Amino acid sequence: MTDFAPALLELLIRASTLLPQEVTDALAHARQEEATDSTADAVLGTLLENRNLAKERRLPLCQDTGMIHFFIQAPDDFPRRLFRASAEDAVVEATRLGVLRQNCVETLTGRNTGNNLGHVSPVFHWEETDGSRREARVTVLLKGGGSENMGRQYSLPDAALGAGRDLAGVERCLLDAVYQAQGKGCSPGILGVCLGGDREGGAEEAKRQLLRPFGERSLDPLLAELEERVLRRANALGIGPMGLGGKTTLLEVFIGQRTRHPACYFVTVCYNCWCLRRQSLLLSY
Repeated sequence: MTDFAPALLELLIRASTLLPQEVTDALAHARQEEATDSTADAVLGTLLENRNLAKERRLPLCQDTGMIHFFIQAPDDFPRRLFRASAEDAVVEATRLGVLRQNCVETLTGRNTGNNLGHVSPVFHWEETDGSRREARVTVLLKGGGSENMGRQYSLPDAALGAGRDLAGVERCLLDAVYQAQGKGCSPGILGVCLGGDREGGAEEAKRQLLRPFGERSLDPLLAELEERVLRRANALGIGPMGLGGKTTLLEVFIGQRTRHPACYFVTVCYNCWCLRRQSLLLSY
């Protein structure tokens, strides 16, 4: 049986220090769309410079290295207990190296655990796959606290927004979430959205949507159209990078859905900052 800790440590280092190329490309394209010598142009240029420095020096992209989420797709015979122990060892070592900041605080006492381990920290999301191949796909997502504060959950109908239980109502919710953020949470942002589910499941599914590749539209044509429309309308609000004005308020919108109880219609928004830190690997066992 293989100890997964070295591979998972490298995965954490890559997630903390390397911005995915598709996000880099989206920032570069957004900069081309902004007026030259504008504030938006300067902000996006700084973000790209930050990305380059982090890569060259192998230092964290942001001082907030986020809450650690592991998404594991594996057959039912995958050694979960060994993986969990290996992941925790990797987290402790990454924290000691300074690649992860000490971000795990006990809620009632305010005591920092000092190693990013605690009750449900890190977070493990399991998904069972076909067991014909003895390998697991592991994706780590480092979710910053500032952007997490900008998340929203709506229950439709919402009288204050004039939002009913239809896609027009959903669109009102999503644009409200972007407007309420007003650049906080370090825009330009990425929205992960779940329609339906219960409150807890909607939040998990919305976060899982952040793992989709940029440019990948929903397989449901209605949701695909909604993704494009919300992205277009959000960027027309003029909020811009860091809320300082411009054409680029969002980089992407990903919308998924879960079945729901007839009495409930939740719209859950997981807001991520420009620094979408996610990396994946395959583990053989």
